[in-house]
Amino acid sequence: MEIEKIRQNVYEIDGPEMNVPARIYASEKLLEQIKQDSTLDQACNMAALPGVQKHVCVMPDGHQGYGFPIGGVAAFDAKNGLISPGGIGFDINCGIRVLKTGLTAEDLENREEQLANILYSKVPVGLGKGGYIDISEEELDQVLEKGLEWMCENGHATEKDLERCEENGRLPGKPEKVPEEAKKRGLNQLGSLGSGNHFLEVQIVEEVFDDEKAEAYGLEKDQVLVMIHSGSRGLGHQTCSNFVRRFEKSYPDIAEKITEKNLIYAPIKSEEAQDYLSAMYAAANFAWANRQAMTQAVRECIKTIFNEEDVEMLYDVCHNIAKEETHNVNGEDRDVIVHRKGATRAFPSGHEEIPEIYKEAGQPVLLPGTMGTSSYILAGGEASMELSFGSTAHGAGRIKSRAQSKQDYWGEDIQKDLKRQGIHVKAVSGSTMAEEAPGSYKDVDEVIKVSDDLGIGTKVVKMRPVVNIKG
Repeated sequence: MEIEKIRQNVYEIDGPEMNVPARIYASEKLLEQIKQDSTLDQACNMAALPGVQKHVCVMPDGHQGYGFPIGGVAAFDAKNGLISPGGIGFDINCGIRVLKTGLTAEDLENREEQLANILYSKVPVGLGKGGYIDISEEELDQVLEKGLEWMCENGHATEKDLERCEENGRLPGKPEKVPEEAKKRGLNQLGSLGSGNHFLEVQIVEEVFDDEKAEAYGLEKDQVLVMIHSGSRGLGHQTCSNFVRRFEKSYPDIAEKITEKNLIYAPIKSEEAQDYLSAMYAAANFAWANRQAMTQAVRECIKTIFNEEDVEMLYDVCHNIAKEETHNVNGEDRDVIVHRKGATRAFPSGHEEIPEIYKEAGQPVLLPGTMGTSSYILAGGEASMELSFGSTAHGAGRIKSRAQSKQDYWGEDIQKDLKRQGIHVKAVSGSTMAEEAPGSYKDVDEVIKVSDDLGIGTKVVKMRPVVNIKG
């Protein structure tokens, strides 16, 4: 395929089978890494779908996924377009939450191991496992319908938590549209981390790039933060799997002509599409409640060790979701269904959907690195609305498959090496640590630099890891 360089960090692919161009936002180094798998082929497949608008995007952390690439953004006409489960991902509303504490780096000295142990004991981790909060089947339906509102009504969240969450932690989900087998998987998982790349990490603000925005976010150098990365667990995965199969059965003509199974879609007006939207939103509500339950566990742990009750939510943002938004398409405001798969919403200052407290600074963008590298908090940039449907990257992005990582790394070696660097990691198995080895990922600093240079998400602070809990 022919890749044209439009300008610094902006590349484009166009072709006769594509309805819109595919845009890649990457440095030359990152582009070479992106080329190593099927990311660009998948981007071209996205751009060939009906109803797609303006251009599709691959973020600087882009890598191969199922159907759509991870780090992919595509918008479809809200009236005559489509919905694709592969454009959202199996872990519906996988996302990031950052908690601020009143602790400093000095407070953590010589207590890192103790903190790692109590967090690991309080937050269920790994495949399956239990949850931090027990709920009944009836309560699960209420969580699926109300999300964070249910958590607040039942004493598991504050009004401030709701205000500082994308969509206030609730989308119009319908519990009755969630498959029963998905509900069974989610019933005992409320407040659990899961496995794979999910983590709970204690971090220290190492560098401040933008004093004004950092102050608006309540951040300062040496402050202790906690980052939570998890999603809708087995409930979301089962929901996505069931609807992929239902779409295939309902639309055999579409299933036959698409280049990859997980590109399957349904016309947005169809019963199948509307049912999926309702189920997907319900799973998103579960994911927000799940991160909230873990937030309560973190608050309890911090209080137990440090007698510190000042653990406040900075923000919670999802990076596997599709939502109706209004964007300028070729000079005209259009209602579109924006699919973000492994991409973070990054709305600029003044946008109506940003909490009032952050209106002037812009939406906080929470961007993790790896368990051995820095993470960042950015601010949504003005250029995001023109370039990427108000989106930026969601992390470092893999350069090695999990299978390759397990061949290349030994989990216990990684754990020891990180401890020598002052990073205390606890995980279910050495295999998990090998899969998530820092060397399996792109250079997060490079990813952030591209986002910052393009103005789609601009640097506010950089954090270093101290404690990492993995599934």
